[in-house]
Order: sequence, then structure tokens, then C-alpha cells
Amino acid sequence: MAISSTAVHVPVRRLWIAVLCGYLALGATLQALPTFVPLRFGGGALASGTAVGVAFLAIALVRPFAGRFADAGRARPVVMLGGVLGALGGLGHLWAPNFTVLIVARLLMGAGEAALFSGALPWVLATAPATRRGRVAGWFGLSMWGGLAAGPLLATALAASGFTAVWTAVVVLGLVAAALVFTTRGRPAPISEISLVPRRWSDIVPPGASSPGLAFGLSSYGYGTVAALLVLHLRTDAIGTDSYALAVFAAAFLLNRAASSPAVDRFGGRAVAAVSVLTEAIGLTLIATTHTLALFGVVLAGAGVALMYPATVAITLDRTGVLRPGTSVGVMTSFWDVGIMVAGPLGGAIAAGFSYPLAFLLAAASSLFSLVVITTVLHSHAHREASAEPAGQPARPASSPSMGR
Repeated sequence: MAISSTAVHVPVRRLWIAVLCGYLALGATLQALPTFVPLRFGGGALASGTAVGVAFLAIALVRPFAGRFADAGRARPVVMLGGVLGALGGLGHLWAPNFTVLIVARLLMGAGEAALFSGALPWVLATAPATRRGRVAGWFGLSMWGGLAAGPLLATALAASGFTAVWTAVVVLGLVAAALVFTTRGRPAPISEISLVPRRWSDIVPPGASSPGLAFGLSSYGYGTVAALLVLHLRTDAIGTDSYALAVFAAAFLLNRAASSPAVDRFGGRAVAAVSVLTEAIGLTLIATTHTLALFGVVLAGAGVALMYPATVAITLDRTGVLRPGTSVGVMTSFWDVGIMVAGPLGGAIAAGFSYPLAFLLAAASSLFSLVVITTVLHSHAHREASAEPAGQPARPASSPSMGR
């Protein structure tokens, strides 16, 4: 798929496939670990949850640094390193003699996935026209989401041959991702003249990236709750559809992301984000409160979450400028990883101590808090920026800043 006529010197398809491979590997581990950890190390739900969640901790911590290196023109080695770290993480899953080594392997894998995506995205965005940035970010993000959606299916298919087959596939996918980038020609030019070593806090967290990140992270709490608890809720409360509900969620997500990403460029990031989290909140509420409409709630939740990434990318780049897109988007996306990391244990504790519906109602409340951030903090910033425009000059669209080259 051609992104733009200006992107001919960027290996967009190759980068897309490389990120897809990396996240196929990560998605496969998410499916296999809850069964692998108890069988191999005797751990229970806490050990399995820790093994799954610790990778997202590494992803959240590494994203801003990977993005900074990409901004400085080091995208190619960063993405290659991401594939190599993913492969090393896979080897750790395969050979881990104890749970501690497995945790180290999970950290390596998380760091690799962060480097893969957060290194590749600014490489792609560097040549994307301002009027198409939302759809570019949305389409390229499908490489990550497609991998996370299809990875569990891959693990299920390979699990019939044993966990060795799953972990071997994880290693191979990481090496393929690294090889795809290694065989590209040329190197991306630096987007801005910045040092590789951050000297101030603002070098790591650019001003303006945190608020869209907070909105994104609050919406990701709903996704994390769905991923961790949906099947158990549907099964425990005898609602049915538990065998395919996650597939329905993934389908709604992927279809809406693929079809509707251009809406970010047309209507603006804030408007799309507001509609998205409201849709997600309604869907999560239906999951919590109804039986007959629970599956429809799953569809709404998936469709609602789908456009939050391209919408908050547009908002973030509007607030932070275009000189450090990798760093800014990396920080913003880290909030997503934190939201998922928190949702599993917190939602599980609420479900165990009270009920599954209450856990999903809390997720719906988190989406509404995200809506508050979007309609107050981010909206007030847009008004301040518009009022600062020189007299007689048209206000710059909030979600479509000019693109630095």
C-alpha cells in the first residue's frame, strides 16, 4: 500500500512487515505464557500475570529513548536492534532454567518491541505530508495491532507441537524483522539536530506529550481489562460467546482502524478521540450490564479503541511540533503500555473481590476520564494556540501541523 508519493525513499512496506513480525512474536507469547509458566515453573496466576505484564513495563520505559535515537537519524540501527532483542528474548523463553531468567527474557523482548515500533514510526512519518499524517500513523500502527491480534492464533496453532515450536517461531520472527531492516539501502536523515544523550527531563518527555498520553493511557485501561477479563467474565456469568469474543473485538478494532484512520485528518485528532472514548465507554458499560447486548458492547469497545492511536498521535505532534516526533510519540505511547499493565492486576483484583461487571464499569469510567482530558485540557490548549495566531492569519488546524522535512 502506497503511503505517499513523497515516501518513495522510505522502506515503508519493509518496515511495516518488520514490525508485524515483532508483534506477532509478542502476541504469541501472550497466548502461551499463562499455560507455560504453571507447567514449567509451577507458578500460578500471579506469576503468569507478572511474566506477561513485565514486558509492557520494558516497552513503556524504552519507547521514548528509541524514539529519540530515531529522531537523531539512528532509526535503522534502532529497528534492527529491536528485532535482535526480540530474538534473544525468544531464546530466553526457550532455554530459561528458572522463572528469573524468564523475566529477564521478557524484559529483553519488551525492549525489542519498543525499539522496533518507536524506531520505525518516525522514519515513516518523516516524509508523510501533514494532511495525511493521521492515516499514515493509523495504517502503520496496524503492523503492531495486526501482530498482537494474529500472534495468539499463531501460538495456538503451534502449541499442538509443544512450547518449543512456539518459542522457536518467536526467535525466527525477531531475526526476520532484523534482517528486513538490515537489507534496506541507505539511512534515514536526522529529523532534528539533537544529542543522543538526554540532558534535561524535557529531552525525555517533551512538553505537550503528557496530556495526550494521559488520554491515551486512560483509554488503554479499557483495552487491558478486555484482554485480561473478557473471556472469564463471559464464561463465569454464563453469557456465552466467550470462545470468540476476543476475535470479535480484534475484528472490530482492525476494521475500524483500517477504514476510518483518514477521519483524523479530516475532522481533527481531538474530535475523533472524543467520539472514540465515548464509544468505548458505552461498549464497556454494555459488557458490564447486559447479557443480550454484551457482544455488541465488545464490538463498540473494539471500534472505539481503534482510532485513539492515530488521533492522539495527531494531537501530540500538534502540541510538541515536528522536530522530535519519535520522542514525543514514544512518550505518548508509553502511557498506553502503562494503562494495559495496570488494568490486568487491578481489574483482576476487583473481579475477584467484588464482581466482573464492576471491573468493566471501572474500565468504562476510565474511558470517561479520558474524555474529560480530551474536552478540557487538550481543548483549552487548542484555544490558547488559536488565540496566539498573528492577527489576520488563519488559525492553524490543531491536528494538521506543517511537516518538517
